[in-house]
Order: sequence, then structure tokens, then C-alpha cells
Amino acid sequence: MRNVTDGPALHRRSFLQYSGAIGAAAVITSTLSACSSGPKSTNETDGGGKGALETLTAVIGYGNDGSWDPTQTASAFAVAANHHIYEGLLDTDPITREPYPALGTEMPKDLNSTSWKFTLREGAKFHDGQPVTADDVVFVFDRILDPDTQTLAKGFFASWLQEVKKIDAKTVELVLKFPFPDGAARLTLAKIMPKHVFSKPGAWEDAIKGKAIGSGPYRQTSHQPKTNTTFEAFADYNGPRKPNFKKMNWFTIVDAAPRVAKISGASADAQIADNIPYANIEQLKKGGLTVEGGAGMNNLFLLFNTGHEPFGDVRVRQALHYAIDTDKMIEAALKGHGKASTSFLDEGNPAYRPAKTVYGYDPDKAKALLKEAGVSGLKVSLMSVNVSWIVDCLPTIKASWDAIGVETTLEPQETTAVFTKLDQKRDYQIVAAASNPNQLGIDADLIMHYNYGPQNLWMGYARWAGNSEAKRLFKLMDQATREPDPAKKKTMVQDYIDLVAEQAVLYPVVHNELVTAWNPKRITGIRAQPYPGINVLQAKPAAN
Repeated sequence: MRNVTDGPALHRRSFLQYSGAIGAAAVITSTLSACSSGPKSTNETDGGGKGALETLTAVIGYGNDGSWDPTQTASAFAVAANHHIYEGLLDTDPITREPYPALGTEMPKDLNSTSWKFTLREGAKFHDGQPVTADDVVFVFDRILDPDTQTLAKGFFASWLQEVKKIDAKTVELVLKFPFPDGAARLTLAKIMPKHVFSKPGAWEDAIKGKAIGSGPYRQTSHQPKTNTTFEAFADYNGPRKPNFKKMNWFTIVDAAPRVAKISGASADAQIADNIPYANIEQLKKGGLTVEGGAGMNNLFLLFNTGHEPFGDVRVRQALHYAIDTDKMIEAALKGHGKASTSFLDEGNPAYRPAKTVYGYDPDKAKALLKEAGVSGLKVSLMSVNVSWIVDCLPTIKASWDAIGVETTLEPQETTAVFTKLDQKRDYQIVAAASNPNQLGIDADLIMHYNYGPQNLWMGYARWAGNSEAKRLFKLMDQATREPDPAKKKTMVQDYIDLVAEQAVLYPVVHNELVTAWNPKRITGIRAQPYPGINVLQAKPAAN
């Protein structure tokens, strides 16, 4: 939303829209309410492995110090945690992404209607004990749809949702601009937050820093940026997916070796970990863990600053893509758990088709394009996030670019540092990072709007929104969103992805698997997901 970590995931990191975001690494103390205070222990366990598992200990391979504001975060850690803390009117299954009633008592009767009415669940409460009301729902959607407030969520709703109206204390109506059945699954991205908490001055900055109060099955009990976040079962939760653990302790460990150590061996005190390095899969299996992968939109992408010459020239951007030896990258860094990108979408996406421009490894073509653009003696500084598998891929990029005469300097650094520089509009040349929009959804319209659009944060980073080709793209995207016929919409999306591929302003290099490991003797009901983080709403302690 990468993670968004960390890399919106997705790049799997937070969208640091507000001044408070710069200080996201500060320890949250007095800014958190009583329901967000609690133990600061970083070594809670299940009592040495004896008896039923009461505290689930997890290891997340992305930072917990990005934004936690549900309306704007794409941090892998925060997005995953927020699914346990908050609810939408509808939420979605973490694997199938099928929507189901959450705070709303039932699905809209007609998804092709332009009026969706929802009645709120009787007895639903926020973690501070206050009831959930229609005013809270309207409060959140008003923020998302506010033209003067820049949020990530706006890009997923503003094109098709006109307004949200209160009918009575427990009933709301969503008024759509046109029929848009795909919007049902997106309602999970509008987490309902208490108006009495987040309407106060400074509250959104607190949300960015980690303050989290929802109506979901788990409440946040402590938040230690760069270390861990803890949760406990919410006793008053009466929704569809009950908490099955009394407590949870999620560690953030970005470096691969200590992350693996936390879940493996006789001294392991975690029961589940995401972002498992490919080189450790067999080791963990031999140690009795279940290790499973999921393929989806996870990718390493390149983002070009088109305002920094010569990267405004499409031929230069294309040349640098053609120059990368993706087969070598997949073999050396990904251990075979990846594929060279042949579209913006991964091959498993229902809307996938190969783009007209596919960047197969072709160093001669890369050299010819640079020559055609009149570029020689190019020196590149590649700024990148420090997500472990991304760092493993960087040497191949450097070797590939050096080989065509582009002198390359690698600059890996913490994800928060990378995106703070981008948010502050500092100059840069190229960024390499990880992204996985699947943490937000799988429909192609959502994925593309996550990355492209006239008000899109990424396009601001790229300095590209004012380009004539960009304006043509945005018009095509808007037309596809409004197309009611699913088959025609799919073709329209595929057609404009051809333009995205040709321009290569923000474009994947490889799509790769994400791997999760867990101890089947301690927990059951885990499903490996093809995007960062974990979802344990249907997990249970294993029978002993």
C-alpha cells in the first residue's frame, strides 16, 4: 500500500504525506491513548512451548516504522497489522480476495446498482469501548474523498464513489458515480476509524506514528518502532472472525539472517515468519517447519526521475531495462523463484497478457538506444531500499549497466530514508525498490491506479504527470474504469498497459515469489500469501 517495504510492498512502505511522518521512527509514548499502551517486552513467548499457544510470536521482514494511518499507508507491516486491528464495511479473504460482511451486516443486494446501503453490526465497539456509528463511517470516507486531502486511499475510491451519506445512527448509503461491482472488494481498504479519536487536532499525525484504535478482533497494546508491535484479543469483539490467540507479538527484522534465526533451531521463539530467503527454504523444512510460497505482483521495479536528464528520454529508460540480465538475477539472487516481467501485471493476474514491449536481455539494443539518444559516458547513482532480496539483486543490475558503459554506483539504504527523500522532493536519478499492490487487492484497475494517475504520489516522484504521454495514459485509464462490460474493460486495461510498458517510467524488472514459514506443531490454519505480511484471522493454536 510496500512494503510498502520494508520496500507499497506493495514498495511496502508508508506514504509519508505529513510532517509527522518524518519522525515516524520516534518511540510512541504519550501520543498513544490508554488502549495503545502496554508492555514493551520484546521476548513474549508461549511459555517455553508448553501447553496451548496463547501468545503468537511472528517475524515480519519489513519495518514497522512507516505510517500506520489506514487511509494512506502501504507499509507491509502496518497494512497487515491493520487488517487485525480495524474493519471495513466489507473485508476480503486474504487469499481469494472475495469480500465478506465485516462491520456491515450483509453484502449490497445489487452490486450493479449505484446505491449501496449498509447496516452496521449491532454491538460493534471500538477498542476504547465506544460504539461504532454511521458518523464514524462518514468521517473516514469524507477524508478519503476530500479533494484537499492527499491520501493513498483516494486513488482507489474517488474515480467511482460519489459520496457516503448517513441515513441513521446505524445505516449508511454509498452513492456511486456509475455501476462498479469491483468496488465491493475495495471497501476493505476503507478501515473504519473512530471519529471521536481521529478528528482531534494532531490525531492523523499520531496515526502515522503508530496510534491504532479500531473495532477489529485484536487491539494494539504497544508499538516500538524498529523493534516490535504487540496486540491482545479484544474481549468485546463480536464480528465474523474471532481472535484465536490471547496475545500477539510481531517483531520487525529486516535483515535476513536474524529473521531466519528467530524462527529456526532449538532456541526459536517465533512460530511464523514472512519474507523467507530462498536459500533457507530447505534448511527450515528439515527443521520441521512448513515453508510455502506464493507468486503474485511482488516485484523489483525501477523508478526514473524524468526531471533529471537524460531520464526524461524514453530511449534511455528503455535502454537501462534492456541492459539488465534478468536470467542471471533470477538464478543468482532469487534462486529460481522469479520470472522476468513481461507486463506490468504478473502472469497469474486475470487481466494479464504480454505487453507489446517486453524487455528481454539485449545489451546491443541498449547500447543502440543510448547512442540514438545521444547519451555517452553516463554515470548513474541507483538509490534502493535495503529489503534483503532487493539488495541481493543489485549486483546484477550494476554489472549489467557497467557492461554497456553506464558507470553505476549502488546506494542501498533504509526504506524510510529512501521515501523521505522522495517526499521531500530531493533530486535523484533512479530508485530500485520492492512493490506488491496485491496487499491492497488483485484487480488490475486498482493495481494500475496504485502506481499511475494524475494525482498519484508515484507520478509526483517521477515528475511525469504533466507529460503528454502521461495525460493520454490517464485518459485511457479513466475510460477503462468506467467501462461496464468486463471483457471490454479487460482489453482496455491491457491496451493502456502497453503504453505503460513502452514509457517505462515506473516498471517491474522481475516478479518473484514470497515465502512464508511456520511451525505446524504450534499453529494451524495458515495460508501462505503472495504479498508481504501475514494474516492470522483464521489461524488457531495447534492441538497439543
